[in-house]
Amino acid sequence: MKTLTLIAVSVAALAASAAQAAPAAKVTASDAWCRPTVAGAMAAGCYVTLTAKGEDRLVAVESPAAGRGEIHTMSMDGGVMRMRQLTDGLALPAGKTVALKPGADHIMLIGPKAALKEGAKVPLTLKFKTGAPVTIEAVVKTPPMPGMAH
Repeated sequence: MKTLTLIAVSVAALAASAAQAAPAAKVTASDAWCRPTVAGAMAAGCYVTLTAKGEDRLVAVESPAAGRGEIHTMSMDGGVMRMRQLTDGLALPAGKTVALKPGADHIMLIGPKAALKEGAKVPLTLKFKTGAPVTIEAVVKTPPMPGMAH
């Protein structure tokens, strides 16, 4: 009887540790892309759609394709568009979709190590305040011109 109890406890412990070893992603990422750059560009813009299951915050971005990644926002100030880094990260409300897109919140890759060429894939690791990091590949593509949709 002691053997059966010991086996049952061992199986339960293994199951619990396996569940902890591979937690479900708290934040999902989709539609990731970056703008193409020329050789020597100082920065590159990347965009992605994020959905958090519970309230969280995008706090950092890393990529082997650049010196560093930053989370930025754009706003209008007296008729002038201004861009600034979100040093505290970007809020991700529970169950809401947050689109990082041109002219709004976005990812800046500072110091790209090479030109980002159309069709290439850029690895991005998104880090969150409470959720596990998510690594994605952003496709390099030219965005459609406004008014040019067919």
